[in-house]
Amino acid sequence: MSISTLVKTIQDIMRKDVGVDGDAQRISQLGWLLFLKIFSDMEQEWELTIPGYKSPIPSRFRWVTWAADAEGMTGEELIEFINNDLFSHMKTLATKAGADDRTRVVGAVFEDGYNYMKSGTLLRQVVNVIEHDLDFTKSDDRHLFGDIYEKLLKDLQSAGNAGEYYTPRAVTQFMVDMVDPQLGEKILDPACGTGGFLAHTILHLEKQVKTNSDKKKLQNSIYGVEKKPMPHLLATTNMLLHGIEVPSNIKHDNTLSRPLRDIGPKDRVNCIITNPPFGGMEEDGIETNFPKIFQTRETADLFLVFIIHMLKPGGRAAIVLPDGSLFGEGVKTKIKQRLLEECNLHTIIRLPNGVFNPYTGIKTNLLFFTKGEPTKNIWYYEHPYPEGYKSYNKSKPMRIEEFEPEKKWWKKRKENEFAWKVSIKDVAANNYNLDIKNPHVIDENHGDPEEILQEYLNLEKEAQKTRDQLKAELMASLGGK
Repeated sequence: MSISTLVKTIQDIMRKDVGVDGDAQRISQLGWLLFLKIFSDMEQEWELTIPGYKSPIPSRFRWVTWAADAEGMTGEELIEFINNDLFSHMKTLATKAGADDRTRVVGAVFEDGYNYMKSGTLLRQVVNVIEHDLDFTKSDDRHLFGDIYEKLLKDLQSAGNAGEYYTPRAVTQFMVDMVDPQLGEKILDPACGTGGFLAHTILHLEKQVKTNSDKKKLQNSIYGVEKKPMPHLLATTNMLLHGIEVPSNIKHDNTLSRPLRDIGPKDRVNCIITNPPFGGMEEDGIETNFPKIFQTRETADLFLVFIIHMLKPGGRAAIVLPDGSLFGEGVKTKIKQRLLEECNLHTIIRLPNGVFNPYTGIKTNLLFFTKGEPTKNIWYYEHPYPEGYKSYNKSKPMRIEEFEPEKKWWKKRKENEFAWKVSIKDVAANNYNLDIKNPHVIDENHGDPEEILQEYLNLEKEAQKTRDQLKAELMASLGGK
């Protein structure tokens, strides 16, 4: 069964349930079910590979006990078990006295979880589909999880908030490749969503693993924070499937809620790769965690201040930012000045429209910088559409192969039709406006504004005339009956 068919089958069953209202609830419901199934499959391995392994989940709540038997609990019995027993117990694990990291990971997943389904019969059908069609002990099915949650996020579009934690795979992989995390470094995504950047980072680091000692280093390298419960659950699951046996460093928290002054040298990291939420406003009081000159409620701006502070000297970062962060004034200017004084902002990749379709049409940029020395020059690279493309869409998404020209250019930089260099003196003289257009592209003359406006008004009149004619014909038709 294909991923699309599998997810559709499950969602079609859930749509029959009166308790599940909308895509967001369906995905949240599927999230905790998938976690338990995946954790169960992982435990089969750990029981063989970890001496004296003991499950943090009591026997009666483990997937193999209540879910694996297709003829097992159903109807009212199943719903009562899930609501009154399983969830009640799981929610206590995060704060259980003396709990180990693995136990707290399971507890954190269920801390804000909820069983929306009211029909135990329909819930049994969903459980049976997951049990029958997915086996996460197989490497192929593990890799399918990336496809599953990408499909889930696309379905979340109608819930209106998928863009907050979705980044196209091509962008994610390119950013990780260019930052080039090394084994033993501490790598953080402070707005990790479902864990896409961290998953690519793990794949990047795995190529460097040679010994058991290296494996332990990798396990301790990955850090993430996610504010919302559903993507946090998916991120934790994603880390399990990518070999992080105890993803206790994937925190369910708001990165920006910690005062900057409380972050000391021991907290700092080597690499930050992230796509923070932009366009959103933080809750009242969050801005007071930051120095007065940088106080704002704009989420992306606060994340940029946090990242500059969080990097170790010599630390490297790659961040997705909208055009507004490049040309914005006021507090944004002060933040950009801090960035350019404390870090070497060596590269800005300007992405074309549509990269984040269908979640947002906002134009975005990839900023790459190193902390510890001021910026002298900024290189820009305008990423072109592939030949024949006018935009990206569901059937024509961005592909990692498109970044090959940037990768070849990266180490031996020369100006060309897509690349240009700007000195810090010019940037400072322009009030730190980083929204610098490609000088090799001649702006098209779009005509006289007055003529364009008159042409628009004429078209609008024609359109209204057509609407009036259609309305008259429809009324005559209805009157004729």
